[in-house]
Order: sequence, then C-alpha cells, then structure tokens
Amino acid sequence: MADRDALPLPLEVRARLAELELELSEGDITQKGYEKKRSKLLRAYLPHPPGLEASIAHERRPPMAPSASRYHRRRSSGTRDERYRSDVHTEAVQAALAKHKERKMAVPMPSKRRSLVVQTSMDAYTPPGFSPLSSLPPLTDTSSGSEEEGGQGEGTPTSSQGSVSMEHWISRAIHQGSTTSSSSSSTQSGGSGAAGRLADVLAQTHVGKSGPIAHLSLKRKTMLGIAENGNSLRRSCEFGSDLLWPPPLESDENHSAPPDVTTYTSEHPVQVERPQVSTIPRTTPKYGNAKLMETGDGVPVSSRVSAKIQQLVNTLKQPRRPPLREFFVDDFEELLEVQQPDPNQPRPEGAQMVAIRGEPLGVVTNWPPSLEAALQRWGTISPKAPCLTTMDTNGKPLYVLTYGKLWSRSIKVAYNILHKLGTKQEPMVRPGDRVALVFPNNDPAAFMVAFYGCLLAEVVPVPIEVPLTRKDAGSQQIGFLLGSCGVTVALTSDACHKGLPKGPTGEIPQFKGWPKLLWFVTESKHLSKPPRDWFPHIKDANNDTAYIEYKTCKDGSVLGVTVTRIALLTHCQALTQSCGYTEAEIIVNVLDFKKDVGLWHGILTSVMNMMHVISIPYSLMKVNPLSWIQKVCQYKAKVACVKSRDMHWALVAHRDQRDINLSSLRMLVVADGSNPWSISSCDAFLNVFQSKGLRPEVICPCASSAEALTVAIRRPTDDSNQPPGRGVLSMQGLSYGVIRVDSEERLSVLTVQDVGTVMPGALMCVVKPEGVPQLCRTDEIGELCVCSIATGMSYYGLSGMTKNTFEVFPMSSSGALISEYPFTRTGLLGFIGPGGLVFVSGKMDGLMVVSGRRHNADDIVATALAVEPMKFVYRGRIAVFSVTVLHDERIVVVAEQRPDSTEEDSFQWMSRVLQAIDSIHNVGVFCLALVPANTLPKTPLGGIHLSETKQLFLEGSLHPCNVLMCPHTCVTNLPKPRQKQPEIGPASVMVGNLVSGKRIAQASGRDLGQIEDNDQFLFLSEVLQWRAQTTPDHVLFTLLSSKGAVLSSLTCLQLHKRAEKIAAMLMERGHLQDGDHVALVYPPGIDLIAAFYGCLYAGCVPITVRPPHPQNIATTLPTVKMIVEVSRSSCVMTSQVISKLLKSKEASAAVDVRAWPPVLDTDDLPKKKPPQLYKPSNPDTLAYLDFSVSTTGMLAGVKMSHTATSAFCRSIKLQCELYPSREVAICLDPYCGLGFVLWCLCSVYSGHQSILIPPSELEVNPALWLLAVSQFRVRDTFCSYSVMELCTKGLGLQTESLKSRGLDLSRVRTCVVVAEERPRIALTQSFSKLFKDLGLHPRAVSTSFGCRVNLAICLQGTSGPDPTTVYVDMRALRHDRVRLVERGSPHSLPLMESGKILPGVRIIIANPETKGPLGDSHLGEIWVHCAHNGSGYFTVYGDEALQSDHFNSRLSFGDTQTVWARTGYLGFLRRTELTDASGERHDALYVVGALDEAMELRGMRYHPIDIETSVIRTHKSIMECAVFPWTNLLVVVVELEGSEQEALDLVPLVTNAVLEEHYLIVGVVVVVDIGVIPINSRGEKQRMHLRDGFLADQLDPIYVAYNM
Repeated sequence: MADRDALPLPLEVRARLAELELELSEGDITQKGYEKKRSKLLRAYLPHPPGLEASIAHERRPPMAPSASRYHRRRSSGTRDERYRSDVHTEAVQAALAKHKERKMAVPMPSKRRSLVVQTSMDAYTPPGFSPLSSLPPLTDTSSGSEEEGGQGEGTPTSSQGSVSMEHWISRAIHQGSTTSSSSSSTQSGGSGAAGRLADVLAQTHVGKSGPIAHLSLKRKTMLGIAENGNSLRRSCEFGSDLLWPPPLESDENHSAPPDVTTYTSEHPVQVERPQVSTIPRTTPKYGNAKLMETGDGVPVSSRVSAKIQQLVNTLKQPRRPPLREFFVDDFEELLEVQQPDPNQPRPEGAQMVAIRGEPLGVVTNWPPSLEAALQRWGTISPKAPCLTTMDTNGKPLYVLTYGKLWSRSIKVAYNILHKLGTKQEPMVRPGDRVALVFPNNDPAAFMVAFYGCLLAEVVPVPIEVPLTRKDAGSQQIGFLLGSCGVTVALTSDACHKGLPKGPTGEIPQFKGWPKLLWFVTESKHLSKPPRDWFPHIKDANNDTAYIEYKTCKDGSVLGVTVTRIALLTHCQALTQSCGYTEAEIIVNVLDFKKDVGLWHGILTSVMNMMHVISIPYSLMKVNPLSWIQKVCQYKAKVACVKSRDMHWALVAHRDQRDINLSSLRMLVVADGSNPWSISSCDAFLNVFQSKGLRPEVICPCASSAEALTVAIRRPTDDSNQPPGRGVLSMQGLSYGVIRVDSEERLSVLTVQDVGTVMPGALMCVVKPEGVPQLCRTDEIGELCVCSIATGMSYYGLSGMTKNTFEVFPMSSSGALISEYPFTRTGLLGFIGPGGLVFVSGKMDGLMVVSGRRHNADDIVATALAVEPMKFVYRGRIAVFSVTVLHDERIVVVAEQRPDSTEEDSFQWMSRVLQAIDSIHNVGVFCLALVPANTLPKTPLGGIHLSETKQLFLEGSLHPCNVLMCPHTCVTNLPKPRQKQPEIGPASVMVGNLVSGKRIAQASGRDLGQIEDNDQFLFLSEVLQWRAQTTPDHVLFTLLSSKGAVLSSLTCLQLHKRAEKIAAMLMERGHLQDGDHVALVYPPGIDLIAAFYGCLYAGCVPITVRPPHPQNIATTLPTVKMIVEVSRSSCVMTSQVISKLLKSKEASAAVDVRAWPPVLDTDDLPKKKPPQLYKPSNPDTLAYLDFSVSTTGMLAGVKMSHTATSAFCRSIKLQCELYPSREVAICLDPYCGLGFVLWCLCSVYSGHQSILIPPSELEVNPALWLLAVSQFRVRDTFCSYSVMELCTKGLGLQTESLKSRGLDLSRVRTCVVVAEERPRIALTQSFSKLFKDLGLHPRAVSTSFGCRVNLAICLQGTSGPDPTTVYVDMRALRHDRVRLVERGSPHSLPLMESGKILPGVRIIIANPETKGPLGDSHLGEIWVHCAHNGSGYFTVYGDEALQSDHFNSRLSFGDTQTVWARTGYLGFLRRTELTDASGERHDALYVVGALDEAMELRGMRYHPIDIETSVIRTHKSIMECAVFPWTNLLVVVVELEGSEQEALDLVPLVTNAVLEEHYLIVGVVVVVDIGVIPINSRGEKQRMHLRDGFLADQLDPIYVAYNM
C-alpha cells in the first residue's frame, strides 16, 4: 500500500503556498485563481489513484502484475446477499446516510387507519399516550431504531463536518500517510454500539428543546460533500493494475489517449460544501405527545394531525433549492422553468473515437456450410454422441438426447409440419411461414427437436414463453407479435399441452390478444413417419430468416428480431472462435434456452461443435441453487453459462458443500456481465470459490442484445498476467454522459468491468444516444453500434423502426460516413477503453433522463438495495422506472415489502432510500411505493415485469401498502411564482365605457316596466288580502307526498284565514310586539307558508330555520339553537312533533333546552282572528331575515325590507312570465335565498300555483319530482344541484321504465337550478342527455345565480336567448385574465352562463382589491346594484363595520356615485352574438367562484372546483373531492369508494394530476370514507368545515400522506 502514501512537500512549495494564501487574503488573487495555482503546485505531491503512474505515458503499456492485495480482499464470505452489491456501494450508501443521521429526519410519517395496519405491528409501535387508533410515531424523532446505519470503518470516528474539504485531504496526506480500512461489514455510526445507542437516546430526549427540524433531502449535496471521513471510505480491494486507464499526457500530441480525468486539475475545481446551520425552532409547550399549536385562526389545537402538519410546514419553509431565475412571464404564456445546463457540468474533452475492429473471423476448413449441415454430419457420423442432458427437479439426469435422435426426430417434425397440417392441396404451413414454439423451461430436448425441425422444414420458429393464464403479464403483447408475424400454428410438447388452461369443452381458449392458433404436439409418438424417399433439402446458409427472437421494450411492447441463416451461422462461428469451443466439450447451461445467450451457446453453437450440453432448469435452481456447480464437478464441464443471479445464489448456499472442485472450468460465461452490478457477484464468487479450484481468468462476462446478438465477450486466456479491466467512474460524470475516472475517494462512483473485446469479424463504434448517429469522443458515453454479418436483420414487419436500429450509418464530426456498411444499434450504453476493451455502463431501456441528466435504473436499484434491504424488502423485487409528469421524467421506485416488517420500519427504510439516492445520484425520487409481498407482476423466469408494473402504477391499480412522495424536491421546473402587477388605478385614462382601451365590464337587465294591478301594493301581506278577496278559491300551493299524491293544498282564502289565526296566537300567547323576531322551525310544507304570513299579519319579523334531523340531533340541533340566538328570536313557532323534539332527552344532550325562548306549536290554533292586521308604516322596515351558512362556514342573516321583497317578486314574475294560470313545480329547500322566495312568496305575489315537492322525499322516491312535472304538465320548474344529482344517479338505469309509466318532459320550457356557485356544466349536461329520451329539451336546463347580498341576480327566463357556454384558458384565469379559447384546446375550462340578468339589476365587474372598474377581459368581483339587494347583515356582535361595504360600496373611479353591493364572487361579463328581447346584443354573466374560497398559491388565484375536477377524473374510485389551503400547503381530501387497499393508489395519481394540470404541488393527501366531506342543503361543499375537521383530527381518515 506504500505506493499510495503521500509525498512530503518540499520547503519551497510550502513557502509558495503561504504566499498564495496571503495573496488570497489581501484580495490580490481571486478564489478561482488561487485554487488553480494551488492545485498546480500540489499536483505532483498528491497521491495518485490506483493503477495510474504518471511516469508511463504510453497508451497500451504492458500490464503490471496485480498487487497481492487483490487476491486477499477482506470480503464478507457471501453471507450477505451479493447480487447487486458492490462493497464500495454499500459503504457509500451507509456513509451518506450516516451524514443524514446527524440531521434527524422530521418528516411526518403517513398515518393509516387501524384496519389497514396489521395488529402485531401496530402494538409494536404505538407510543404511550396515543390513542390506539393513532399509528403515528412520536413527533420528536422519526429516524430512531436503526443503529447499524453508518458504513464507517471499524471504529473510525465520524468527522462532524458535513464534507471532506480539500484542506483536510491534503493535510491528511501530509501528516499521517494513508491508511485504509476495508469495511464490508456494517458497524455502528457512533463508533461502538453502546455509544451509538446512547447517542440515539440523547438525540431523542433533546430534540424537543433544540433539535433542528430537518427534511428528507432538503439540500442537494455536491457530489464531493458526501464522504464523512475519506479515510474509511477507500476500498482495499481494487488496487494495483485494476485500472487500465492511461495516465494523463502533458502534451496534446497523442490524440487517441483519453484525457486526464484523474487528478484534481484546475478545470474541475473542488467545491467545498459548508456545514449547514439549522434553525432552532421556537419551543412550544407540549401536551402529552402532541405539541400545542395554533391554527390559522389563532385557536390553539392540541392534535396529532395539526402538530404533524405544522412540522411539515416548518420543514417546507426552509429553502428547498436555489430560487428560480427571473424571467418575463407573459400574460398568458406561463412558461415552465427550463432546466438551464449546469455551468460546472463536465464536458467531453477527448479526441473523436475510431471504430474498433475485432480479430478476423478465421474460417476453419471443417466448419459446416450451415447449421442443418452440422446436425446432419453429427447425426450420421456419431449418432451415439450425447447432445443434451436434461435434469429433473431432484437434479437427477432425466433424459439424454443424442445427436442421432436429434437428427431423426427433427426430420420427423419437419415432415409433419409441412405435410400433415391442412390438406395436400392447401397445406397450412409452407416454407418461409412463421410458427410459434411454446415449450416450458424444463424441457429443452423437445424445444431443440422442434427448433431444428423448423430449420429443416425451412419454416421460421418464433420461440415464446408458455402462457400460464389468460391474463399473464405481457402475454397480450406476445399475442400481438404472433398476430403480426402471421403465426397460425404453435408447436408444443405433450406435457405443456396438457398444462395449458382449457375451456369447458377441453379446447384451449384463445388468449387475450392472440391470433387463433392450431396447437401441434411434437412428441414422436404423435407424429407419422416420413416416407423413405422424403428427405429435407439442406442448403448452404443464405439470407432467408432462420428464426425470430422476441424482445420486450421499455414500454412493454414486444418486437420480433429476425435473424437470417447466414447471421446465425456466422454468429456460431464467431462464438466458437472467441470461446475456443472444441468437439465433445461439456457445457453446463443455466440460462433460458429459448433466447439470447442461452439459445446461442446451448442450442446453436453447441450443435455446430458437437458439444454436450447439461441443461439446468430454473425450477431446479429454485430448489437447489448449487445444482449447476454440482453438475460442473460431476461432468467435469469445461464451460458454464450463467447469470450473476446464479453465482449469487450459489454463494448463499455453498456452505453445506465440502467436495466442490471447479478446476475443470476453463470458461464461466456471465450472460449479464454488461450489467454494472454484475462485477460484485463476479468478485464475490471468485473470492469464495478460488479456494475450490476456480481460476480468476475463467470468469468471462459478455454483453449481448436481441438486436446485435453477442456484442462482446471476454476471452478465456491461460495468461493469468492479463488482469481484467476495471473502471471506477464518477456517477456525476456518467449522468452527463462523460467518463471521469474517480480516485475511489468519493462515494458516488460506479465500478464497471470490461466485457472483453469486439467479436471476431465485427466493427464497433460508439455513437451519441440521441439524434444523428455521430461518433462520440473517447471520454464520452454513447450507444454501442456493431457492424457485422452476425447481427439481427430487422424488427419483423416494422420497417421504420428497423431503419433506425439496423441501418445506422455513423458519421464523424465532419459529417463523413465512417463505413459504407450499416451498423446495428445494440441498445447498450458504454465506451471502448484502452486496449480495445468494451465497457458497458447501462442499457438504453433503463435510461431515465431527469432534468437533462441521465440516470440508469439498475444503478438506482443498487443504491436502494444497499440500504439494509434484507430486513424490509425482497432483493430482486425492486422496479425502477420513470413517469413523465409536467414535461420531465420523474423517478418511481416500487419494491415488495416483507410481511413481517412494521409500518414504522418500512417508513424508516423508505426515508433512508430517498436520502441515499439523493446523495449518491444527486437526483430526487418522485415516488417510492412498497407493495405487499408477491403482488408485483412477474416475467416467466421470475423477474419483475417492469412495463406492467409501470402500467399498474399509472392506472392506480398497484395497491401499495406504503407510499412516500417527494414532489417538493423533484419538481424544479414549476412556472415562476407570479408577482402581482399594479392594476388599473384612477390615473388610467377612462373615456366613456373604456378602461385603457377595453370595454368596461358592465351590464343590466331590462327595466321593470309598467305597474300591473297587484304591483300597486308595497307589502306582500296586502297582496294576500287582495287575492283572498278577489280570487278566494284560486289554489296557490299544492304539497306532494313521496308517493306523488297531493298531501294538502291552500287557496288564497284558506291561507289568509290561517295566517290571521296565527297572528292572533302570536299576540295572545306570545305577547309579541311588532318588530319582534320569530323563528319558524318547520319541515318543508304549507305550515311554514301560513306561519310566515301570520308573522307579517302580526307585524313580527319571521326567520325560517331548518328543523333538526331526528336521526342526527347532536349535530343539527346546535345550528338551530345558534340561529335562534343570533337572530334574537323572541319565540319559536313550530309543529307539535318538532316542539316535542326540541325539549326531548336527546336534545338536552346536545344543547341547554332550558334556554329556548317560548315555543308555540301551531297545530291547535285559536278560533278567533286578531283585532286588526298590522300594516307597516315604512316600506323600508324589515320584512324578514334570511339566515344561511355560506360555503366558507359563515353564518349570516341578511335583512330584507318590504320594498326589496316586493321588488324581488316582481322581477322574478317578469323574468319567468308568471301569471295566475301558470303552474310551477318547486323542488327546493324553503329556508333561505331564492329557494325560500319561490316556495313562500312568489305564488302570493304573482298568483300562479306552486307545486311543492320537499327535496327530502326524493331520497325515498327519486322519480317524484320528474313524475310531478310530467303529471301536472308543468312548464317551469326549479330544483337544486343535489336534486339534479339524485335524479341523474338514481334514475340513470330507469329511463325506459319511466317512459313506459308515461313520464313526458316535452312541455318543460325552463328547468332552473338554483345555486350560489359556478354552474356545474358536467351535471347539467349529463342530466339533459339522460332525460332527452323522455322529451326534455336540452336548452330548457339552465342555472340561476344568487348570493348573500342579493338572493337572485340571474335567472334564465322564459324568453331570451339560450344560455351560452364559453371556453376560457385556465392558466390565464389564474392571473385574473379572461382569454377565450376553442373547445378542446389544452388547459381549456368550459363555463356556462349563469342565466339572464334579472329585470332591474345592474352589474359591474370590479377589482376586489383596488375597487376600480375592470375591462371585460379581466376576472373580477361581481358588484350588483338593484332594488332587491339586501339592506345589510343582521348581527349581534356589532362588527357591521367589517361587513358594511358588502352592501354599500362605491367604485374608486369612474361612476363613483352609485352604491353597489359586493357579491363576494369572481366572474366576468362577455357580450355575445345573441340578441335579447329588446334587440340589443346580449351580455352574459359567467360566475367563476367565490372570492373567499379562491386560493392564493404561488401568487396565482386557484378555484378549488378546478382542482377537484382534475382529481375526481384521475381514478374511478374517487367519488368526491375537496381541497383547501393550509398555510402554504394544498390539502386534498378524497372520498374513496371501494376497498381500503386502493387508498394508497390515489396518492401518486392525485399528486400527478394536480401537478400536470395546475402546476401545484399537493402537500397532504387525505383519503376518507364516503360522506365525510360536508355538503350543505344546496349541495355545496363546506370546505372550511372540512378544514377545521382535518386540523382537529376528526375525519377518521383511511390514510393521510404527507408529500415531502
């Protein structure tokens, strides 16, 4: 090791260093210049990376003898799982994690409902003081419980600085020399175990006082800043001449040498990361385990959820990443942030590479002219020679196929295929046709016979996997391949045929996506003998297709690669030459013999050389992983073909074996040697089996691909002085496609081994992976391309893709072609190192390009597995893929979780995987999901089916049991947050109706017109008296029962008489004065109407209140009590049933029943009438109070004067053309707003008959409302959204039966939905479509709009144009701009006009902040001026000043005289092409949403309904959704219909959809049961109630996910 020690610095160098430091401190030299000069001075004295001697300046220098240390590595002897492991990697990961450990994680763990968590694991970690329901760990520490984190060397102290600075490194080199400690075992991060544990305990106890709240991966590490203590991180296993890179050259003469990428040169200055100072959170008193916190309203809440959210909020407040660069945001074009290239990123600097030629293919005289000729030769010359031995599951030889039998049976199969299928005139299969070969993995003999039978018959075999079920992963795609190849016949074995799934009659069903196949069994006993004179025609190899090998692409589609007969033969010859195969050699094959290396060596080349293959089936390997080694010993095999997995399995199982001798092996072909992680398996295998006779030079990794067949293979040499090539490459460099050799000091390195040299007779070059196939430079990673006869020819039937893959003409930087012959792309990424050695660093299929940097899926799998995987997840069952979200790829990791790991353990593991990947690859993971064991789709040989897994993830049917999403760290290309522009102010030029060149957004309904007979009365009570005199028997109200029968009706006179009696009762029993307030607590019906007019007759002010729900008193009664108290009601009038309910035992549990004002029941009225009826002196006095709870949860009573009430009724009468002869059906709640006015007031004012249908009855009989409309032949009807939804959902399948019952809606001219929100287009359209067959005209359905200050502003009348729909750009809307777009354009949002503006109403759109008028291309607040505005809020608290401008606001400029009421809703006006009744162009009002509910996020205005619509569309199980902001987080609550297993599927889907469509990151996803989202009587979501419930932890969620 001494060769690595640092050289002492001479005095003059030290003096020069001191001078430099002085210059730097005085500012005479820049930091960069200082570093440049300093590194130049020190270059000669820094220790060289292993294998690099500055003295040797020649490219192909003679190889040195490997240093002894190489063979005495201190490795753990195979006890840990080695498949993906490279020691340095595990060590790197542990060190990166140990660094994180100092900053404890404070990411809240997702909480899960009890039913979703296994009982045992729950009890294991429910902390004391928590309810058993809670599955949350204590807040103080989320990363306890993992002592063996750090990968420090035995007892090396962890340096407390966050990174190793150059200073530290050099001083170490100067003072102490370099010591190395191999650390393959995982030891405590704190030195000794006890001390480490103690430190953990201390960390836990003190975190409440001063623990910095960290974040999962808040700050990206620079690649250097990972090593805790460089000393312990060096590997002791690969020194000496492992690295064959040439040393740096001082001059640039020799261009072919790769550039110096080893020492710290001035071009790559070392960045030093300063340790981060964490902020210390303010201490808050704690109650139990939760912190006492304050909600946004300043109310302290002691709850788990809120404390957890606060923690998350604190976390998110810390800077996540450098602020986005400034750029101009156009009004409409919200640019996504484009990732700018990193100025420090490494760039290739080498010369352009030259194509490398393999050795010439030496044609040996006795090589056969074709493979069939070889078979004929061996079958006739040495028929007894064994060709193939198959094994049973006990490892006993099952059957030996000799060359003679193979020859005779293949002839038989060929004859039967050609002559026994179909008829003589019409054979089913002709030469050149494709046939499928379906054979199980344990029957190579039958496969071999069928394969050679096809070759002899000149038909093209397509070997595929056995379909086990009708829905195998990927089997549908295989079917598509067979269909496109025109396959009609499938050859199979007897046993396999019996095992295929059968239909009821015994025939094999057609598999999904497969063509219709004839299944043909190839066993000899089922075949007829060919006649004596029939003989297959054996030709020399030509360009006909020999076979088709299937290949699965990244997206799951299956392609067929055609291989010609000449390519097949040349490939066998090239393999024979490079592997040195000789006749009668014995070869053990563990690989799949149907494709790839297993087929090429074990079926094809073996026959060419008359070799004997011992075939080991996968099923035997599962039972006995050592079986292949035992067969090598037993048969003294010279060659074995295996994968890293098989070596790894053998390592795990080798303990029990004594007598293993591998000295007979001259070549161990590692089929997946091109996988960067196979190196650790090779090393570990050699380490263990070297003592059993295995020679190091025997291990021969090879690289192959379906398109280029064998790309490169390491030759078995007897010269053990020639060590294999190793490259220790910087991951950072690789992610930019650049090769930088790393000095093994840093953690983020990838060690790759060579896969030998180019195949004989082939030419290889490396081209850029994207775009034009241009040659790479020598230090650049690209796609390997091969020019050779022995490659695939095409993708069957796909000429376009064939051209891009098999007909590539690489060119030099000058644009000249390097060869006239086409090259084939191999799909492998890599480079050609010194000595022509080929290195593969990854596959094109596993490539993920995130923000312009390339990452390889295999590398990320390896990092995940290095985080103590064995406890929590299964090795080899991890899928890594990328999904495109918001115009960039995002990494998703899915792993199978062990059944015994607890929730908290898994969460710990997941958090640490995220840290490790972030540190080592410098890339964030978007989503990490754990699924239950054995639930990921598998390929036939047991691997994970990647594309199928990705598909399941994308469609939300993966059913994970744990999910962690980190969009905050990954998504760096969000648009820049918007800075508010100052809006138009008084200084703007205002000319006529224009504001800065735009038409002012204002509109008005028609005039109220001339007075009719009933319009002369100022008071409704007078109108009723007048009607009772003039038309006493005219029916005003008809109430229907749930059966549709008339329950009761009221004529003008009956109503008048009843009202008189009620007035008398109020005066007598209630002793009320005029102006007293009376609460009317009635179910929807006629009593309510009578009581209302009774109050007017007595001069009292009525307040209608929804009665408490008898089944739900606890929640509904307090609201009743509150309204009664807030409205200062002097008495409560109600029915007998309800009056009993108000004083019942259940009621006393909910409220103080003694505090009710006097309760009068109107069921028994006095017989006499009052002395005289009250007539108000002033029309502006109060007529009634309209109390309701807004969607934001605010209870407010609006004062309605007599003037306003009469004006309101008159406006509706004109708009809807209501006259005494009319009938109107009303299915609305009669307690507030327009619903109350239509139910109680309009009939009395206009004289029409109102058919009253209580909405609650529809729950019993959904068809009630529509049947009534049809039966009474109603032309106008009013309903609410909840009624419409009930009909749409409840009657969807009953339209036919309703039609047969005579339901006819053709007379309906207006069906108006009464609402205080944006029209729900989807619902109104589906309602119209559904009932179109029953005669409903689509134009009849429309909406109205009202709000607190004005109960009806718009209402679709009878005449006037149809309601119009426009499409606006949602992105512009977020900036309060209105930009119309075409239907179907991206980001378009359909908005329907909210009905026609009522007569007498004026509207203007104003800026809610500046109160200035807006142009019609702006979104602003709707202000209204009209006679039926409310006159103010009725409140007890006297904070009317706060609300006063709701009812009397003035514009800040323009028309400053008019008094307007502010609706609190955002909307815009558009002049349409339509004309209204007066011939004017019609102005349409579009309501967008409530100002209170709009969310200001990232400087933009979002409307909850838009986000909710996107979320509901993502998955069929989401029934309802509500969103609300909490501090700067977006919380999404979804109601799940279906099993709770689906809950976690929704988290990534919801996050993706909101990112994609709204550019927002969801902070918390809460999955709840159906019915949890509160909805008011108008069918509107009460989002603020939901928010309060969430913060108080009252939702009982199924799952809560906190997105990091």
